[in-house]
Amino acid sequence: ELRELFPKGSDPRNALKMWHFMLGLSVLVLVAIRVVARLLRPAPPILPDPARWQKMLAAAMHIALYALMLGMPIAGWLILSAEGERIPFFGFELPALTGENEALAEQVEELHGTVGELGYYLIGLHTLAALFHHYRVKDNTLLRMLPGRSR
Repeated sequence: ELRELFPKGSDPRNALKMWHFMLGLSVLVLVAIRVVARLLRPAPPILPDPARWQKMLAAAMHIALYALMLGMPIAGWLILSAEGERIPFFGFELPALTGENEALAEQVEELHGTVGELGYYLIGLHTLAALFHHYRVKDNTLLRMLPGRSR
């Protein structure tokens, strides 16, 4: 959102956009690694065991957050590809996912913005739920995220 503070084509605005692209793609790489790690080593249990409805709600939230963290960078990559722009990634240039297609770029950009705003709410709700579990329920939801503190 900071890019709106600078005129189009200015160096600061272009730098912010480039960092947005590269950090978004970094999220894609890190989340892919995280998914593999979770498949190899599942998360420790929450103690005391939450109600079934809470487990189902938590699973739905995690699926939504992972979809967000994987889908948003791919959507950004697709937008740049469809606009015929370079896809910078820390000194490398990634291949385009599609040929130039302005209509596709506009559609995906609209979706990217809407889902991004929805993501703010999902992240906020997830944070509130974790704090609720830590301070009100007093289970190990937050502690199990720390290395060596989960068991």
